Amino acid sequence: MTPANLADTVLSAARAVFETRGLDLAALPATTAVERPRNPEHGDYASTLALQLGKKVGVAPRELAAALAEELGRREGIKAVEIAGPGFLNIRLDAAVTGAVARVVLEAGAAYGNNEQLAGQRINLEFVSANPTGPIHLGHTRWAAVGDSLRRVLSAAGAEVTSEYYINDAGAQVDRFARSLYAAANGQPAPEDGYGGDYIGEIAQQILSENPELAGQPAETALPVFWTRGYALMLAEIRASLERFGVHFDVWFSEKTLHEGGAVEHAIDELRKQGHIFEEGGAIWLRTTDFTDDKDRVLIRSSGEKTYFAADAAYYINKRERGFDRCVYLLGADHHGYIGRLKAIAACAGDDPEKNIEILIGQLVNLVRAGQPVRLSKRAGNIITLDELLEAVGADAARYSLARSSTDSMLTLDIEEITKHSSDNPVFYVQYAHARISSILRVAAERGIAKGETYDPALLSHEREANLLKTLGQFPAVVATAAELREPHRIAVYLEERVATDWHRFYDACQVVPKPEEPVEAVNLARLWLAEATRTVIANGLGLLGVSAPERM
Repeated sequence: MTPANLADTVLSAARAVFETRGLDLAALPATTAVERPRNPEHGDYASTLALQLGKKVGVAPRELAAALAEELGRREGIKAVEIAGPGFLNIRLDAAVTGAVARVVLEAGAAYGNNEQLAGQRINLEFVSANPTGPIHLGHTRWAAVGDSLRRVLSAAGAEVTSEYYINDAGAQVDRFARSLYAAANGQPAPEDGYGGDYIGEIAQQILSENPELAGQPAETALPVFWTRGYALMLAEIRASLERFGVHFDVWFSEKTLHEGGAVEHAIDELRKQGHIFEEGGAIWLRTTDFTDDKDRVLIRSSGEKTYFAADAAYYINKRERGFDRCVYLLGADHHGYIGRLKAIAACAGDDPEKNIEILIGQLVNLVRAGQPVRLSKRAGNIITLDELLEAVGADAARYSLARSSTDSMLTLDIEEITKHSSDNPVFYVQYAHARISSILRVAAERGIAKGETYDPALLSHEREANLLKTLGQFPAVVATAAELREPHRIAVYLEERVATDWHRFYDACQVVPKPEEPVEAVNLARLWLAEATRTVIANGLGLLGVSAPERM
């Protein structure tokens, strides 16, 4: 037994108790959980299984806990089980079992933390999806960091994930963008509803340099070129910025293809089969109020014009027909109203809106320097761009800082704080732990000290060693919870508050590599195993956040 499968051991013990007492085995859950008590004096792990099952089977929880404790006490690797309160089980493990975590981590390597919780699920994860009319700005950047981290976490939990960027290239925004480029190319001010910023002039000049014959041409002749080439150049810049940020999309989906390929008409046909399409006032509607939406939605106006909502419906149906079980949308704070209408689309299509579609809403992010708002971009006019953020703080600090907080709350980033080389800076604190371990392992290698193939986990009996080992053993559960709740920030919290903190405390109390004049003892080799296992967990955790794990700092 190892701490990683302790929950299975507890469930197995419960099954044995139920069989002995003739209790209903159907009452047993498929899985259970064990947790680290906040107070170490209460044991290594705790279980509430007796409390959960007692009422179901008509046995007092404390009585059931006593039977479970007796059964668990017979299991190898369990040192003691104590009953607390109305039926809590506090479990203490043998040092050898706790220490076995290091071997488990090193045997799994880069795969440690992965699990099969979401195995068999095909998830479409759409995020960023900024209009191709300007550079990626700070708000989009938060979703880029969170979305890509979520993609990694979901994949680590066994899901088959496709990351997707929806290109809004069929609406009026791109038309206004083209007219803004045309105006800039002709030395005219931007249209009243157009786009400003130096980037408009830069793109316009590039298009003119490629097509000098456009100079002075009338709008009806030149606009199609500015539309097509401007769109391509802007989209290429967006992709390049995201790639520099370490964010790669599997699919770049064009809204325009929904209209040109008949997907909207197909979606209306599918929705009509479900009985939710009706016509009124010459327009085609979807009766979304059947499914808690605040009003019915127009798909095709009486003029024959397709609405944005029609494209939304076609896009959802397209995703489902591509075989995705769950469609996850990451949207900004100004899209809160989309939750009801998108779920209504799923329901109207005959799907379960609680199973097949999921909408995550994120709050805004502000950038400050020494507590003062950073001034607006020169290039983009009224926004701070991703490229400017990268130039100011680097990809690691930006990604970690944006992904380490719950998206439910607004986020303020202080440039000076997130670039500081001190333990006050969370990303530095975690990366420094990895670099420090790498340095220790290098020193050991230079002195010819190798951890070897023989590992005696029972030697790691110091309180600091036990705490660190228990923390490393929690990593798979942390990843599973982060995936289940769609909260990748849990990985960062775990790395900061548990792994890095427990590592530094361990290192302060336990000598890993002996001094040159001291002999190398078996406990030193065991601690090398622990050090390398800790480095592996930090690297794996940072990898799930898209952040590097440096060996030198």
